[in-house]
Order: sequence, then structure tokens, then C-alpha cells
Amino acid sequence: MLRLTVRPLWRVLRGLLLVLAAVVLFIEEWGWRPLTAFVGRLAQWPPLARAEARVRNAPPRVALLLFLLPAVALFPIKVLALWVIHRGHALLGITVIVVAKLLGTAIVGRLFILTESQLMRFAWFARALGWWRTTKLRVMDALRRSAAWRGARRLKTRWRVWRRRFRGVDEPEA
Repeated sequence: MLRLTVRPLWRVLRGLLLVLAAVVLFIEEWGWRPLTAFVGRLAQWPPLARAEARVRNAPPRVALLLFLLPAVALFPIKVLALWVIHRGHALLGITVIVVAKLLGTAIVGRLFILTESQLMRFAWFARALGWWRTTKLRVMDALRRSAAWRGARRLKTRWRVWRRRFRGVDEPEA
């Protein structure tokens, strides 16, 4: 009897976890990469290029501190934004949170690129990164098999076909 009630609950929980994982992967794939690339272009400015060179050559413990610094530095700003929301300024608070998240993602992404080799010297970090990458592949596989993903792909295909027809562009032959 218990098995009959746990199974539907597990399906709902699994679905919610899959949605949460999809959001995290969406942020990583379509947020982390473009923002990191943007910061990389900014780093062509000579003073930033020199700073990046120093970060690349930092010892592992310094690299770890530099990697964690943006998250720690932005935490009080996010707490302040929550306080602003509590005080009745929801739009301002949400804007601050979104900007802080974008800025933090851009900086952490760039710092990860610069410090990955140093961070991989920590066994716990290498294990955690390996776990994350394996988990990400498993979640992406589960997402791609899900009905929601397949439906979204069909909608995307239909949108492209409609857009090409609307623009007057002929469909390429298969």
C-alpha cells in the first residue's frame, strides 16, 4: 500500500527536480557562457589583461579565494535587495537581485576559466566538478527524453517554419 502512494509522490518530486535542474542548466548554458565571453572581451583592455594574468598565475589557495570572492561579496547586496522588497519596493529589489546575479555569473564564470587549473589541484574540487559534469549530462539526457522537452522542440521547429514563411524565405529541401 505504501508503495502505491510513494510512487506518484516520487514522480511529482522528480518532475519538480527536473524543472529546477532545467533552470540551473538554462542559466549555465545561456547565461554563463555569453556573460563569460563578454567579460573575456572586456579583459582585452590592458589593465584587465594584466590582472587576469596575475589571477592565472596565482597559487591554488589564492585562486580559490578569488573564485569564491564574488559570491561572498554579492551576498550582502542580495540580502539588502530582499530588505528593499520587504519595505515595499519590489521592482527595485528584484532589479538589484537580477543585476547582482548577472554580474556575479559573469565574474564567477570568467574567474573559473582563469583559475580552473589551480582549482583542480584540490581533490575535493576535482571530485565536485566531475560530479557536476556527470550529473549535468544525466539531467540533460533526462530532459531531452521528457515530454516537455520534446514538445518545446516541436514548438521551436514550428516557430522557425512560421518565421521563414512570414519572412518569405523558402524552406530548404530535406
